[in-house]
Amino acid sequence: MKRVNTVITQIGTMGVALLFSLSAQAAVQEIRATFVPDPSNPMVNRFENKTPQAGVCASFMPARCKALGIFSLRLPELSFVTEQAIEANHENPRQGFMLTLPSDWRDVEVRHSIGETEVVQIRIAGIGGSWNLSRPPGVSAWARPGASWQSMWQSAPAPCMSTNFLAAGASYAQFFWLMPEGGGACARTPSVTIPYFRWSGIDYVYELRTPNPLSMRAGEYRGSLSYSIGRGMDFDMGDALIPSIDTVALNFVLSVEHALKVDIPPGGNRIELLPDGGWQAWLDRGRTPTRLYRDQTFRIAASSRFKMQLECSIVMGNTCGLRNGTGDEVPVQVAVTLPGGIDGQGDQAVRKRPLRLDGSGTELFQPLFYVNDRPGTLHFEVLSDDMREMLNRPGSTYSGVVTVVWDSEV
Repeated sequence: MKRVNTVITQIGTMGVALLFSLSAQAAVQEIRATFVPDPSNPMVNRFENKTPQAGVCASFMPARCKALGIFSLRLPELSFVTEQAIEANHENPRQGFMLTLPSDWRDVEVRHSIGETEVVQIRIAGIGGSWNLSRPPGVSAWARPGASWQSMWQSAPAPCMSTNFLAAGASYAQFFWLMPEGGGACARTPSVTIPYFRWSGIDYVYELRTPNPLSMRAGEYRGSLSYSIGRGMDFDMGDALIPSIDTVALNFVLSVEHALKVDIPPGGNRIELLPDGGWQAWLDRGRTPTRLYRDQTFRIAASSRFKMQLECSIVMGNTCGLRNGTGDEVPVQVAVTLPGGIDGQGDQAVRKRPLRLDGSGTELFQPLFYVNDRPGTLHFEVLSDDMREMLNRPGSTYSGVVTVVWDSEV
């Protein structure tokens, strides 16, 4: 028996093609996630976000970001400035500091080079940065009766949620607020008119939901999502704050690296078919064997879907054959048993699944988790009716070559 297997299927990363031109009106950022099967954690089968973090999650609250499952990026191209004064005690929140974020989940289609698609989901989960204002009045302009200006910015207004982060001077402050899913507008109103206000150094955090990598083809999947910035847009900061850019485009790159490895013990590629108990019972007592067979074990590691195929040096119908020196032929039946955790279509365990030349029944096997170095069995058998023909020719040796293929290209 000859064994063919795919050891590692991997497509290296490449530079990202920008789908939007870089200009004063747009920013482009990349979000990259990778799946590589981990033999030490075979039940953990999910993408790992490889996007370098910048801003608040990298510098000020890495533990909290990790606990919340959020990631931060900085938008150096984006800033907001006022074109007119922010009036004290204004009634319309849109006339002062206000923010609304695209906090609901959005679907992003990512596509493999051969056309297969999956869906990534993302939501914006918080925002912050540094603001500067005229002095006078300075930071105290944000104080309210019974509340210091620090408490007004360290504690976020509903529906935003506080991170308790605040760093400040006389005319500037750095803050960060979180936004729950489905959140609305968060606003602050000064008690003293502010002639000029600028918000820059903006960080935002996002949550990411990725598809099941075990059902995906090896290689890279790419997609893009654009958020609009401005009045009434995805990032809506009210009427008083004017953005420096009007779009941020997120380019997604999901890289999938799969493992498919099959090991057969030394000598396992030479199969000798024998009856139960060997030939001695027939030789001593003339007891006719009921079958000739051999079960050959192998070990498999698989994180991706695969198929199995049969190839034969002697073809007999939909299976392989064995031939003796005078040209007599008998068919040999080949089947496979795969370890638990590999689905044989329709949530079926794979137990003595026949291998046929046309591939029927073995065209798709799907690991339910990373199956790492688990035992399986190849079953070879000459059935009793075919074996009787062999017994009529004592002293003959029947042989043939059977090739079993494990193929990740499904």
